[in-house]
This record gives sequence, structure tokens and C-alpha cells, in this order.
Amino acid sequence: MKVDRSMGWVALGVAGAAAATVWGTDTAPYPVAQRWVLNLPLPLLTPRRLQRILAPCEGERVLEVGPGTGLQSLPVARRLGPGGRLDIVDVQQPMLDHVARRAARCGIPAIVPTLADARELPFPDATFDAAYLVTVLGEIPGDPRYALRELRRVLKPAGRVVVGEFADRHYVPLLKLASCANDAGLHLVRHTGIPFAYYAELRVCG
Repeated sequence: MKVDRSMGWVALGVAGAAAATVWGTDTAPYPVAQRWVLNLPLPLLTPRRLQRILAPCEGERVLEVGPGTGLQSLPVARRLGPGGRLDIVDVQQPMLDHVARRAARCGIPAIVPTLADARELPFPDATFDAAYLVTVLGEIPGDPRYALRELRRVLKPAGRVVVGEFADRHYVPLLKLASCANDAGLHLVRHTGIPFAYYAELRVCG
């Protein structure tokens, strides 16, 4: 039991340090020169937890908005296999280039970068099996409904969206997310984590 408690305090300490750093440097979009901050571990928003709720499958086409340094991108792309594809969208070309270089070094060909605004995605309707964005929704200018409506548009009818949020200055509370999602034609089906660090799965309303 002592070991579990110690690990819990370590996790909280890491999260606190990450939060302090993010609050001290956070702008939107995140400065390319400070991208190293995006590699700081957030214990409840790990790639493993994302994969559990997103459940990417071989052969799927998935969209990531705001990939940062590729912390989430590379593990997801591996799960999609040779027949799948991960499209990553960002408003900063250097961020996309950075992820593309990392993917090339790791031998992951299934990542396709696109320079675009999340409020006007350059994809046809019903393109993607799934989409996700981690600590990004609140950074997109304007009402979150605009970005969620675009995600709804490019999702297939059985598609899913996973939103990850952490308590930085652009944080979107879970209740607000649920309300905005409903207005965008999506509904909250489940979430993991705690109110200030969560993953939430949204599905297309029937």
C-alpha cells in the first residue's frame, strides 16, 4: 500500500510540475520554439490511456488535430497498420514537419500532414473513422462548437471523437464539452480520468 501511495504522490507531483510549466508558457497556438514542453508527461493523458478510449484499429483512417510533437501520433499510427492512415492537422507547418521527421525516423509511413485550420477542415464529409485532439480544443479560436461541428462533418456516421483536456488556461470543462458537443451533433458516451485531466469519447448522434 505504501508503494501505491508513493507512486500516486509522484504522479501528482509530475502533473503539478507540468501544469506549472504549461501555465507559465502557454499560448495558442503553442510556440514551435517551446515545443519541448509538449513532451512533459501528463499522467492522466498518456498515450496508453488515449489508445484505450480511442481504440484505433488496423485499416482505419483517423484524424488528429494539433499533434504537437507527435507524442500521441506515433503510437496511434502504429496501431493503424500498413492499411491505415493518420492525418494530422495543424496551423503551424514547423510542427507538422517535426512530427513527419519523427515518423520517418521510426519507420512509420502512415502519417499524412496537412496545414489547415480546425474550423475549416479540407476533407470531404464522412472521411474519418475517428478523430482526436489532446489539450487542443480550447486553443482553437472562437466557440468550441465550430471545431466540433467540423469534426462531426468529416466523421463517418459511426465515427467517434476523443477529446483530451488538462487544466491549463485553455481548458474546456467536461460539462461545457458535453453541451457544445450536443449542439454540434455529437454526444458524450464516456470519459476517463478526473475533472481537471480527462479523456472524453463523443459519438455522432443518431
